[in-house]
Amino acid sequence: MEERRLGPVVGLGTWNTFGGDVSVAADVLDAVLDAGIGLVDTSPMYGGAEAALGAVLAGRRDSVRIATKIWARTVEEGRSQYEAQRRWFGRVEIEQVHNLVSWRDHLPWLEHERGEGRVDLLGVTHYQASAFEEVARALRTGKFDAVQLPYNPQERDCERELLPLAAELGLPVIVMRPLGEGSLLRRAPSPQALDPLRPFGVESWPQALLKWALSDDRVDVVVPGTGDPAHVAENGAAGSPPWFGLEERRLVERLAA
Repeated sequence: MEERRLGPVVGLGTWNTFGGDVSVAADVLDAVLDAGIGLVDTSPMYGGAEAALGAVLAGRRDSVRIATKIWARTVEEGRSQYEAQRRWFGRVEIEQVHNLVSWRDHLPWLEHERGEGRVDLLGVTHYQASAFEEVARALRTGKFDAVQLPYNPQERDCERELLPLAAELGLPVIVMRPLGEGSLLRRAPSPQALDPLRPFGVESWPQALLKWALSDDRVDVVVPGTGDPAHVAENGAAGSPPWFGLEERRLVERLAA
């Protein structure tokens, strides 16, 4: 699998996947490690996903990078979430302010944690295009090291300002919803329609969608969510070159329309 600034280009999202089910989390983590996936993205918002992930990391913590989030209106609540994360994960490679919630309040203490070496990178996320102007304001402070955005053939608003801004600032980009939270999978094209993409290693529609995002060299990692180990392996196989050119990306866009 190709590696970019955040490691292997295919990660794992945990929204609506294994929740608090430790058994499912263990099976998924096995598949993650087998596939060469290096980053797992989670959040306090995702039910018991953080706790379940922490429970299955024993002896394998150094094999994955944890990208989690602070999702709290107050600093007190945010610090409580962070302390729980430290107990589960020991350290946090990428700590993100989830959906910009109280980001100005959280930034000072998060910067302190980064300065003390307990957090490697600080990030900010949002899933709504209506919030992208505020995301840009946060990034322009120069205080953040990464950004997480939705990006797929039907959600391309980040192309207008945020992807160019991230490139200008030299910030790694994590892509959420590369499969449209599953909506793009419910109307998959025929296998024959994918034939022009097979020379690029594409064997399935999910792989075509992941390659579409990763073929934008401003993207560092995609984090499709799944609780199915077989899907983890399939997604991981999309992380190797060759990458799409303009013609192939446009084909995927037409198929997704």
